[in-house]
Amino acid sequence: MILNAKFLVSASKIDNAPEPICTEIAFLGRSNVGKSSLINTLCKNKNLAKSSSTPGKTQLINFFELNCKRQEEKFKLIFIDLPGFGYAKVSKKTKEIWNKNLDEFLKERTSIKLFIHLVDSRHEKLDIDLNLDEYLNSFLRADQKKITVFTKCDKLNQSQKTKLLNANKNAILISNLKKQGIEKLEQVIINESLGLNEN
Repeated sequence: MILNAKFLVSASKIDNAPEPICTEIAFLGRSNVGKSSLINTLCKNKNLAKSSSTPGKTQLINFFELNCKRQEEKFKLIFIDLPGFGYAKVSKKTKEIWNKNLDEFLKERTSIKLFIHLVDSRHEKLDIDLNLDEYLNSFLRADQKKITVFTKCDKLNQSQKTKLLNANKNAILISNLKKQGIEKLEQVIINESLGLNEN
């Protein structure tokens, strides 16, 4: 389980990112999908990752150091909160620089072992998410894994949830608001980080 967490540092690109010290888990998805809120819920600290009501506001790669425990074993993990894809009202040139820096970071940061792709459960087939999924698959290494997490599932009825899971066999449905699926996701993150693959 995740015991506690603290903000470590922000970086604009891989060159000024901290030296890897342990397994890293990257959270990514389109703007306003709930990345920061999920990190706060998992880490049991509502003020840890700063979320904004303005889509595209997060422009830096944010690192958080977690203290975790499984049975009697204690260990550390790093959560990485990535800038949201889409929405940001910036110049084309600025966006090109962001995309280049993000691309280099994701492909060259070998300490990332798990990519968590967050998708709004009410809009699961947007081009931006399909493209992001395809992009991740294009460079995923044998020692890396990707899981899809559908957020805001409290907005769906039971038949919609069932349909979503039938179409996405290994996905996890969560709701920060209702705390649904959080414990399951936490368990998957811990198991994947330790190479247990018990999900």
